[in-house]
Parts: sequence; C-alpha cells; structure tokens
Amino acid sequence: MMRSSIVTVASLVLSSLSLIHAQDPGVREYEDRRQPAASSSGGVSGPIVKSAAVINNMEVLDDSQPIESGDLISIRIVEDRREPLQLRVGATGEVNAPHIGLVKAAGRTCKALAFEVKRRLELNYYNSATVVVAIDLKRQDDPNARVRTAGYDIDFFTVYGQVIRQGKYELPADEDITISQAILRAGGFAQFAYPQKVKLVRKTPQGNKTVMIDLDQIMRRGNLEYDVYIRASDVIIVDEKKVNF
Repeated sequence: MMRSSIVTVASLVLSSLSLIHAQDPGVREYEDRRQPAASSSGGVSGPIVKSAAVINNMEVLDDSQPIESGDLISIRIVEDRREPLQLRVGATGEVNAPHIGLVKAAGRTCKALAFEVKRRLELNYYNSATVVVAIDLKRQDDPNARVRTAGYDIDFFTVYGQVIRQGKYELPADEDITISQAILRAGGFAQFAYPQKVKLVRKTPQGNKTVMIDLDQIMRRGNLEYDVYIRASDVIIVDEKKVNF
C-alpha cells in the first residue's frame, strides 16, 4: 500500500513538472536558445565565429585553400592581445590589415597571408610578430557577400602627400567613406602634414573642383559637420607643413 502511494505521488509530481515546462514561456525560451539558430532562407544567421581566436601557432595555418574576393576572414596579431579582426576580402582581393593597411589576400592561403603580414609588421612595428589568419566563411556560403564581378567598374579614390601610405584605395559600393576615414585608411597623417588645409579635388561636368578642408577641426576637435563624403575618382592631397627657422 505504501509503495503504491509513493508511486502515485511521484507520478503526480512528474506530471506537474511537465505541465509547468509546457506552460512557462521562460522555460521554452531557454530551451529555444539552446538550439542552433536556423535561417528560413538557408543563409547564415547570428555572429560568425572568428576562427583566428582559437589558433596560436602559425605553422598549423591552412596552406591549401586559397582566399578569394568576397571571403570573410579573421586576422589576429597575438602580440596585440586583442580579439581577431574580421574582414571581408574586397573586389580587388585586398584587406585592410592592422597597422600595415592594404595587403593582397586573394590567391594566397591563410598561411601565406599570415607570413606576408608578419614580414611587413616586422619592418616597422615588431621585432617578432605572430600572425594568425583563418577563413571564417567562404563567399559561396555567405548570402551577405557582395563582390563585383569582371565587367563592372571598381571605384577608387586616391590619397597623395603627407600620409603614411600614399596610393589608390577602393571605394566600397555598400559603404560611405568620409574624408577623415580616407585619411585613416591611408595610415593617418605623416609627421610634417598640414591637416588644416587638405585639398579635395573632385571631377565635375564643369571640370575639376578643389575644396580646402580643415581636417584638424574634424579629427582633433570633433566638428563632424565638416567631414564630407568621398566620391569615385576623388583625389585627396595633404600638403607639407611650412616650417620657419
């Protein structure tokens, strides 16, 4: 008789717990969170894991699969003690690597790219650098990858003068770039730059137009209303500061 009563009570308790679980939205929400998210369109959902975070040895980096334009990769410089930087490989095949700027990624394996970044870092920044590169998502697997194909023009802007890295830079199709951001992409101002009078040369139907912009007001004093947007074929010229002895 006692055993039968215990079994009956246990059954009632289990039934109550099951009913609570079914009715409590908090419990269901917790269970839902434990399941991997699935996209109805079959695409990628949620944050993409930065694979470079779990690797510390350059010798084990992948040296077989080439990186392609549109791939999502992560780069980590171990000596920086920071989280990996996740980057989309541009239409020109380049990525904007930490400290060194644009570097060719497409056509290289993760290992080859890591050793190229390491080589350039050790020219100016580190005595010894440990660079980790990993492919987080291939272009064909990522519905968010937007890469212009052959036959389409790629827009550029150019930076000359007193910046760390003069040259031509890709103007992303899906991102607005301001003149201050353009300077930062060129590595920032060089030692003798004159940021108060930076020239922005723009092609118009009436010919080239030159505007003088005070980047000191924007980048040091925070007057962002003067931070104009860059357009295709714009040329930025940073003059040298005049020094009187």
